Amino acid sequence: MGTILITGGTGLIGKELTKKLTDKGYAVNILTRSPKNENEYSWNVKDNFIDKNAFTNVTHIIHLAGAGITDKRWTNNRKKELIDSRVKTTNLLFEKVKKHQVPIKSFISASGIGYYGAVTSDIVFSEEDKPKNDFISKICVKWEDAALKFEQLNIPVTILRTGVVLSKQDGALQKMNTPLFLSVLGEGKQYMPWIHIDDLCELYTKAIEDTNFKGIFNAVAPEHQTNESFTRALSVVLKKPMLPFNAPSFVLKTALGEMAYILLNGSRVSSKKTAKFYTFMYPDLNSALYNIYENRR
Repeated sequence: MGTILITGGTGLIGKELTKKLTDKGYAVNILTRSPKNENEYSWNVKDNFIDKNAFTNVTHIIHLAGAGITDKRWTNNRKKELIDSRVKTTNLLFEKVKKHQVPIKSFISASGIGYYGAVTSDIVFSEEDKPKNDFISKICVKWEDAALKFEQLNIPVTILRTGVVLSKQDGALQKMNTPLFLSVLGEGKQYMPWIHIDDLCELYTKAIEDTNFKGIFNAVAPEHQTNESFTRALSVVLKKPMLPFNAPSFVLKTALGEMAYILLNGSRVSSKKTAKFYTFMYPDLNSALYNIYENRR
């Protein structure tokens, strides 16, 4: 079946993807700063180091590593960390694959819908649209440019621009299931492109198995939801009431600083190109939420 090397394998997506790939018969190697298990190998970007054994029999690399965008306030140091954790790690992988002449069949990288900027508009963004010029967009541009360098080695590249990932284990839904976020943020008109974690894992698997699934794709469900409609649907599934008032923009900006603008803005993102290759298991929010919370209609 092949051996897949995953960075960020101890994170939300990485853990679920590792499980699904292993269940399908793939061997999975994981790069981590603190190896604990037999299939985990050490790497350190500051020291320009990757354990060479991590590349043994590797057929594909899936690059998920990157500091959490919404984990901390965006100080200047944090901004540098957000970029370096994505770009420097990609450059290190490129350098080592080139040096050791690792014969991988493809390089598959995460990216974000932040490529299109944090804007609220009537535009439905597709993969052909140009990036904006805000900070979140700049991160994605630099990240993708680093990933595309693998094409210089005649290695096919797939990039998945990912929306809000829905999972019961952790992540966005866990944060939203709080008094602050089970309310409409700002005006609530901003769109929230999202994807069920099972669909996202299947897209990564498809990038391994389908030689035609190469290039840049939006990893978002076909259905468009605003912050208001998303929060309302979540409250119904959780059987918890929404707060009767919106969370004011100025409160979020005070609490979160510059990072607040990615919560207060958002446009629709098209999945049409992706849907030509993949049929979503959870194309609508209700089916995704009911699956995650194990309810039945």
